[in-house]
Amino acid sequence: MRLNAPEIVVVPHTHWDREWYLPFQRFRLRLVSLMDGVVDRMEADPRWRFTLDGQMAAVDDYLEIRPERRERVAALVRDGRLAVGPWQILHDEFLCSGENIVRNLELGMRRAEELGAAMMVGYLPDQFGHCAQTPQILRLAGIEHACVWRGVPDRVRARSFAWEAPDGTAVRTQYLPEGGYGNAASMFEDFADGASLLPGRAAGFAEAMGPWYRDGGPLLAMYGADHTAPAADLADRVGGAGVPMRLDTLAGYFAGQDPSTTGLTRVRGELRSHARANILPGVISVRPRLKQLMGRAERLVERYAEPLAALWYAGDAQRFLDLAWRRLVEVSCHDSVTGCGSDETAEQVAARMAEAEQLGRAVCDLVTAERAASVPLGAHLVFNPTPDARTGLVFLDVPGGGEPGLETGDGRPVPVQVLETAPTVLDDAVHPASALPVLLERVYGRVLFGQEIRDWSVSRDDRTLTFHVTARADTPFDIGDVREALSGAEGEWRVRILADPRRSVAALVEVPALGLAAVRTGAPAAVDDPVRADGHVLDNGLLRAEVRDGGTIGLRTPGGAVIEGIGRIVDGGDLGDSYNHAPPAADRLVGAPESVRVEPVWDGPLVAALDIVRTYRWPAHGDAAAGARSEAEEEVTVVTRAELRAGEPFLRLRVTFDNRCADHRVRLHAALPRQAGSSFAEGQFAIVERGLTAEGGFGERPLPTYPANGFVAAGGLAVLLEHATEYEVTGGGREIALTLMRSIGYLSRDRNAYRDQPAGPQLPTPGAQSRGERTVGMAIMPYGGDRPGDDVVEAAERYRHDLLAAAGYGPADAPAPPSRAGVSITGPGVAMTSLRPRGDGWIEARMVAETPVPTTAVLRGAFTEATRADLRGRPGVPLDVHAGTFALALRPWEIATVRLRMR
Repeated sequence: MRLNAPEIVVVPHTHWDREWYLPFQRFRLRLVSLMDGVVDRMEADPRWRFTLDGQMAAVDDYLEIRPERRERVAALVRDGRLAVGPWQILHDEFLCSGENIVRNLELGMRRAEELGAAMMVGYLPDQFGHCAQTPQILRLAGIEHACVWRGVPDRVRARSFAWEAPDGTAVRTQYLPEGGYGNAASMFEDFADGASLLPGRAAGFAEAMGPWYRDGGPLLAMYGADHTAPAADLADRVGGAGVPMRLDTLAGYFAGQDPSTTGLTRVRGELRSHARANILPGVISVRPRLKQLMGRAERLVERYAEPLAALWYAGDAQRFLDLAWRRLVEVSCHDSVTGCGSDETAEQVAARMAEAEQLGRAVCDLVTAERAASVPLGAHLVFNPTPDARTGLVFLDVPGGGEPGLETGDGRPVPVQVLETAPTVLDDAVHPASALPVLLERVYGRVLFGQEIRDWSVSRDDRTLTFHVTARADTPFDIGDVREALSGAEGEWRVRILADPRRSVAALVEVPALGLAAVRTGAPAAVDDPVRADGHVLDNGLLRAEVRDGGTIGLRTPGGAVIEGIGRIVDGGDLGDSYNHAPPAADRLVGAPESVRVEPVWDGPLVAALDIVRTYRWPAHGDAAAGARSEAEEEVTVVTRAELRAGEPFLRLRVTFDNRCADHRVRLHAALPRQAGSSFAEGQFAIVERGLTAEGGFGERPLPTYPANGFVAAGGLAVLLEHATEYEVTGGGREIALTLMRSIGYLSRDRNAYRDQPAGPQLPTPGAQSRGERTVGMAIMPYGGDRPGDDVVEAAERYRHDLLAAAGYGPADAPAPPSRAGVSITGPGVAMTSLRPRGDGWIEARMVAETPVPTTAVLRGAFTEATRADLRGRPGVPLDVHAGTFALALRPWEIATVRLRMR
């Protein structure tokens, strides 16, 4: 035995991709077999230790098949020999919301504690980079150690560093050098002459790790790989190695480590360096439909269903919300929402995202239906999902006839713009009497042609049957009465279905913070600052947008600044894979349209829009052998709807095209008002500043393409986003490009020009070509100053969260209820991320100070008590509430959670 040799702590584990190149159930079959063996060996040999990848999903998936083994697994957890949690799943930190990350940790820790104990280590072994606020999230949950691999910058030269969140919260972080979570995977591989090779391998491991462990301490040897089980005789091999070596869990290893960050290299913010490992940034833009589904489902559950249930529902919808969150957390997995799996996996991920959205919508329906019962028939209930009073557009179907007008239940006039008038004659045809019974079978209950029968009449004199239908009817109806009236009918009959006059309108409604307002028919109201459309021009007084000859848009601000080149579409080749973009060596970019025309849509006064229709000829596919794009081309029509609304300081864009090509990348470009030296992207509880280049050094091209969730801003121009999107500041800081889609045909290519190593199997993924209609929405907003301010944060909040309307079904002659406020959360740079029920009359609100300076959040509502809480919702210090109001001082970038007892 070598004297003074460092102790090697061997952590047996498996890295379990829940779904990847195989779908979930096929991988689970392997998981059950692996876990059967691990549990049996651990029970038979007390020396055994095992770490189950930091995620509870593997435990839950196993116990769903082996429920009879739950107590056996729990006994190992309680004994400290099997480490589980703290996460529910190993998520992608940039492709889900910050709230999703919190719920992931909350769910994982709760499930682990139900088995005995959660591993209190922020183990993040394989995520494709790490978001800036992870240290604060971990510390707020009581976790003092993190352990990472990808994304660590080159300046980290020791195994431990102090990882700081933007608010200054630091967590001691262990870097996994020399192979990441499998740095000791080959140490115990089978060898011909027994254990004689192990001392040499251990010495080689210690020598490789020596430069990273100059502070002393035991060496962390991660013995495991993807979907693999440890050697059956592992305990014997470690015990007979002849070197200082022991088995332990990851929790056991860190239990002996000092959590202090004093004297360590400090790294602030996100970890997205390519210096030491691939971070595979192309996952941000592949299979864009998954990103859209994820963003929509998260918004619906976080910002509509939960606040509605917390503030406006007398019943209990928690089980539905829990199911929705379980689905959202599941699909946040780093091989799920990323889209870097098989086509079959992507289909199943999309289905679970849709299920989460359906659950959220069901809760919204449940709550609004209960509240709409007090809103008269023909009127509407409107919910404001933002925590500040707001005047915004909502789109309604209202009775027609005469000049349109609406008012709130408080009697305030509501400006209206008619968008479309519905036909009143739905059917008018002559049928033989013998066909009448069959025609009556079209009536389902009282529904006919999608509307409800208000009344009906039979005229035997002129043999006419007439149905009057409306959106909702409150008069008695029985189809048997109609059949009786038609008894004995002969000859030919005229059947008419007439609808009450209806109009689709845009209404400008004022709604209190997280509150409700009712709107019903009233006197017409004037529009103070009308929006106008004139030919190729839109103007709402805050922005003037004009379509240029090539189909791009010029923007003019009230101050006279002009921004040209908004909305240029560029198509280029992509011979990469789901992990890394790689253009052909002889790429051919297509940016000039073959033709351009402009079509009017709406002309104001509340909303004005026009469609910019451009045709292009894009290469049909790529040619990997030639390193080029095909000579064959497809004609593609790209429709960009440009829209301005009353009172909005941004231009809405919606880009739609039928993707008929393969192996390419489509980006939307916008010129910047001034040259940018950096960009700012809103992500998970933070706005992150990034340079124009990326740090390289490992095996992939360090492209400066980055993720953004709420918005991206640079050089005085912000792009407000509906979902996680990839962007790049190009042209030396003169332009920003947003990736609308990457269309690729392989999970991983063994030869990718922008990555040295395979990232997975070379599996064809024709579904990742994303053929068919693609639609992407965003908004363009100029801003002043060096960095985006509170106005951009507020605009992004309102852009993502439209007002929600539901039709009333109370008595038609009942008065419309007055507007009611929920909870108001205001303050410069303060953004609410969650408001949810907590039981026993309590609700919980979470907010973040998205500002580089201290700020104060002011909360108002019908609550009598308030306390601070930790990230898991456990109450802490009481807060001083006066008349339903209190102020909460926040550090820059601080995440704060409070509990409120409602009246």
